[in-house]
Amino acid sequence: MNIIKKNPLTSLGYGFISDQYIPSGEDEYYLREIQDRSGINYRQLTAYEIEVLVRNRNTSDDWNKILVSNAFNPELVKNCKFFGLVRIGKLEPLCLSFSDLKTPVGLYNSTIISCDFGDNVVVDNVNYLSHYIIGNESIIVNVNELVTTNHAKFGNGIVKEGEDEAVRIWLEVCNENGGRSVIPFNGMLPGDAYLWSKYRDDDKLLQQFLAFTEQKFNKKRGYYGKIGNRTVIKNCAIIKDVWIGSDAYIKGANKLKNLTINSGEEGTTQIGEGCELVNGIIGFGCRIFYGVKAVRFIMASHSQLKYGARLINSYLGNNATISCCEVLNSLIFPAHEQHHNNSFLCAALIMGQSNIAAGATIGSNHNSRGADGEIVVGRGFWPGLCVSLKHNSRFANFTILAKGDYPTELNIPIPFSLVSINNSKDQLTVMPGYWFLYNMYALARNSWKYVDRDKRTDKTQLIEYDYLAPDTVNEMFESLQLLQQFTGKAFYKKTEPGKEFSKEEFIKKGKQLLETKDSIINELEIEAEGFENSKRKTIIIKTLQSYHLFKEMIFFYGTTQILQLIEQNKCKSITDLKEALPKKLQRTEWQNIGGQLMPSITVQLLKEKITKGKINTWDGVHDFYKEQSELYAEQKIIHALASLQEITSTKLAKADTAFYQELLTKAVNTKTWIAENIYASRAKDYSNPFRKMVYDNQDEMNNVVGKLEENSFIKQQQAELEQFKKQITVLKKKLK
Repeated sequence: MNIIKKNPLTSLGYGFISDQYIPSGEDEYYLREIQDRSGINYRQLTAYEIEVLVRNRNTSDDWNKILVSNAFNPELVKNCKFFGLVRIGKLEPLCLSFSDLKTPVGLYNSTIISCDFGDNVVVDNVNYLSHYIIGNESIIVNVNELVTTNHAKFGNGIVKEGEDEAVRIWLEVCNENGGRSVIPFNGMLPGDAYLWSKYRDDDKLLQQFLAFTEQKFNKKRGYYGKIGNRTVIKNCAIIKDVWIGSDAYIKGANKLKNLTINSGEEGTTQIGEGCELVNGIIGFGCRIFYGVKAVRFIMASHSQLKYGARLINSYLGNNATISCCEVLNSLIFPAHEQHHNNSFLCAALIMGQSNIAAGATIGSNHNSRGADGEIVVGRGFWPGLCVSLKHNSRFANFTILAKGDYPTELNIPIPFSLVSINNSKDQLTVMPGYWFLYNMYALARNSWKYVDRDKRTDKTQLIEYDYLAPDTVNEMFESLQLLQQFTGKAFYKKTEPGKEFSKEEFIKKGKQLLETKDSIINELEIEAEGFENSKRKTIIIKTLQSYHLFKEMIFFYGTTQILQLIEQNKCKSITDLKEALPKKLQRTEWQNIGGQLMPSITVQLLKEKITKGKINTWDGVHDFYKEQSELYAEQKIIHALASLQEITSTKLAKADTAFYQELLTKAVNTKTWIAENIYASRAKDYSNPFRKMVYDNQDEMNNVVGKLEENSFIKQQQAELEQFKKQITVLKKKLK
């Protein structure tokens, strides 16, 4: 049975905060006064103004509770019902227009309960408007309900005075069983969500994160909702407990409840028709359109939800787009794309620069005996059409999965790989270095486009988009040893079957075969271990090519960072360069913290500072991110030089001129190869007869897909190559 309470009419608009929650000496408006930053001096109505208001069919329970500015025009208030304390700013005989909407300034045809209005606002046909502070030149028309309750949290996972802990909102990211839940708060960065969800074995750390969140917000009841300056809201049904920034545009939404919608100079946010959003934080510059459903969520700045997308119990990183599909219980780092109605993502940690194709079902399975599983993928993850994965699985950076049903758990540690199923032989096939060999155009262009499309103005976290970075290079080093091990084992299996060898012996033999490019490698069936939880074979192909390709890319990574070092220190000779080298060069482990790469030792330092109270707020954590962002370029140089030293087995400080000259020559060759492969991988689309068969002639094709020679990215890469060659030529003369 619905419980309908009966209260005196005179109580409408008053008692927003119960007496027990009002501090001694304050009234129910004390928080409202703190929130009001309009600077408007209010006064009571004159007898003439009251007469005009009554004539215009307005009513009030107490005209003395209507306060106005000196520039108030009563003729611009018509057919409204006022209850409680209402304060109105300047009203001038103007027409405000936004897009195709044009409407006169003033308050019309609305029920208004205890609200503040800035200058020259438009409120028309708002059936129920309660406890809001509305900024200057805002337009609000045709809204059924726009209300704030006294316990509003605006999407933050906090508990107000007198509330039970059970009402707290948690985001159950990465795992459906809630074991990695985090508390959402306005300003939560991808790194925050990752640290909180990852280190579940550190109780002190988790307690500190909870404390940081608690102290960030006031538990007091009675905060009003706010609508910023120049925000436009039209044709919406229910807006409840929503804080909205300036210059936002909301049209045709069905239901917005318990939200913070950031909007302003950092980026204006828009919400469109048919959207239903509950319990969420929406960052600056977001776009949410056409029937989106989102519950318990965070959208970081400049992300998008479109075309009926469903986002539940998830964090969506910056500059990401989800359309049509369903995403549950996931933590997604910046630069994620998922565009197709029949793709599904659940219980996953996606570390950015990812693309989930149509038909991909990356969801947890409910038929196991243990807790629900999860999937962890590095940067650049790309499951192809109709890929089905089983939890738990883990993938290295820049893994692409060919179409197929992968029935058992996968652990793919080699980056830049193509993983596929050979159904005729019932084998899993892994091709390391696939991106370098066959799709260099996409790899290079994606790194460029993510930088180009990063619209963040607040770059507290420095996001790494380059495919050659400490995380991927470390994985390539690990892969070199794996390839050595698997090659050596395959060799001994062929030449000395049945004989026992140690892992070290496999690695030693495999390295010797790979380094000398022994032709016997082409005769071996190179089998991987531990890649799939299955009895069927996992076969590594293109082993010799990928081995040397990984080495070449590590060479190139190290040499490009030497160029950075030379430029920073204005080195004019080999002596200058050697003096500029860091004293200690050792390749270290790195981690991806919300898209920001950090040495593992730095992450450990951050955790210790938090647990020991040296960092005691989320702002302090964010300051740490900023400090590390400023150190990243130098740290990357150190990592790259250590990598170069390791891959060449040469102490850089003791290397001679010939060594550095050879490095520079090699760098030009690699850069040339990259540019040529970028062109070649795109040129295939113009020469493949199956690509061309839908066009009657070359002109038709060029008009549809553009001319290859006019491709702006290819031209950019070729220009960079020429500049690189000139730079190296100058350096070679300098460093003689």
